[in-house]
Parts: sequence; C-alpha cells; structure tokens
Amino acid sequence: MIQRTSVKITAQKLNLQDCITFVEDDACGGIVTFVGTVRNVTQNKTVTLLDFSSYEPMALKEMQKIATKALEKFSIHKIAIHHAIGELKIGDVPVIIAVSSAHRKMAFEACEYAIDTLKDSVPIWKKEHFEDGEVWVNSHP
Repeated sequence: MIQRTSVKITAQKLNLQDCITFVEDDACGGIVTFVGTVRNVTQNKTVTLLDFSSYEPMALKEMQKIATKALEKFSIHKIAIHHAIGELKIGDVPVIIAVSSAHRKMAFEACEYAIDTLKDSVPIWKKEHFEDGEVWVNSHP
C-alpha cells in the first residue's frame, strides 16, 4: 500500500525537496507548496528569533488528522506537513506543506486548508523574541 501522508516535527532544518520528492507522482499534474519563513518584523517590532515548542504526540496526531482530511476532502494524491521546533532565526523555515494532485485547483485548496487548520488546531506554540523582550503568541503558531 502506498503511503500518502508524511507528517513530521523535528528540531532539524526542514527540507523542501524532501517534501516535494515525497508527493511527486507520475499521475499528478501539479504540486503546490507552502513554505513559512521567519520574518524580521511583526506588529512594528523587530524580531530577533522565534522559538517553537510542541506537545509532540498530540501535535503529530492532529497533523495526521489534517493530512487525512485533506486527502478525503480535496481528492489529492499525497500530502506532506512538516514543522520545525526549537529556535529559528530570520529566514529559517518553521513549516512546509506540499500537496500533489491531478489538477492544480485541488492542490491549492488542500494546501491552504492544511496550513489554516494547522495554525488553528495543532499544539505547536511560538515565542517571539524581540530586541526588547519576548512574548508567547496565542496558543498556536
């Protein structure tokens, strides 16, 4: 049986090509990716780094639910959802989502669904570090 989902939480640097390679298939006419990056300014404050933490067993379970739901809801072929934890600097990548499908529309919709749902429901927390302090951002990334 073919593996159609890849979910991962890691303290290692995320690899876009790994996600693309996982979702590639000759039956698919499109691959859509979302790559989240750490930006240097938020709410008019200079960001120095982000620190992501997670309740990993539950987060992986929720990420798998998102992947499974995306497969069912959007008629996609494969999906990868990878998230980094630990300290990330400006320009680093905390999240990658890759989706393949026969046609682009379903891949775009599934990718958007996956990142929106991840941000709303997965227990991964973000602490923003600024030049003058730090703050936890809500209860999700």
